[in-house]
Amino acid sequence: MEAIILAGGKATRLGEVARGLPKALVPVAGHPLAAYQVAQLARVGVERVIVSCARGQEGLFRQQLSGLGPEIVIAAEEEPLGRGGGIRYAAEQREDSGPVYTLNGDELQDVDLDALLDAHNAHGAAATIVVAPLVSQFGVVDLAEDDRISGFREAPRLPHWVSAGVYVLDEQALRRLPERGDHEQSTFPELAAEGKLYGYRHEGIWLTVNTPKDLQRSEAYYQGHPELQPTA
Repeated sequence: MEAIILAGGKATRLGEVARGLPKALVPVAGHPLAAYQVAQLARVGVERVIVSCARGQEGLFRQQLSGLGPEIVIAAEEEPLGRGGGIRYAAEQREDSGPVYTLNGDELQDVDLDALLDAHNAHGAAATIVVAPLVSQFGVVDLAEDDRISGFREAPRLPHWVSAGVYVLDEQALRRLPERGDHEQSTFPELAAEGKLYGYRHEGIWLTVNTPKDLQRSEAYYQGHPELQPTA
């Protein structure tokens, strides 16, 4: 099976801590962020990973992500195509047909990829999205009907699910991706309206790396869990 990693992010919000690197190559506990994803894919038998990145970064990604098991294939965009366009462009480099894992290159998670694929196949889905619980970034104040405050909850889990940036895409979904733009604003709503889009609930690790604070939190987590770090 093959996989696609979207790695076009510029790490603008990370500032100087990104050291001028693309976001997907920013080090987390001594390893490039996307190396965790390549290693995770290797553990479920993925032999070929297609990395969608900006033109001129091919050698950097190949150097940083090789040696972890899967063959690394680079799909370099001449100009930004958006996430949906990037997936579509990278998918042209596939050698196999059928479902393909697709991951955002700036997020860390411990999704059970085998179980995700099994759920996708069992539903006969065109696409399956990993969804995670939405946790409030603020403390919540609980109000009674008479406006009396009944309690406080710090960063509670809310009754909603959000996309965690990991998908399984089948041929039908791949064919309908936009040439430019975001698939979550075009292809996915269309598939949902047709009953062909499913979610896979994930309540484990999900760490986004957008800000220095996010990076600091990810560093602390993976330094405390060396068994999760990539190994050649």
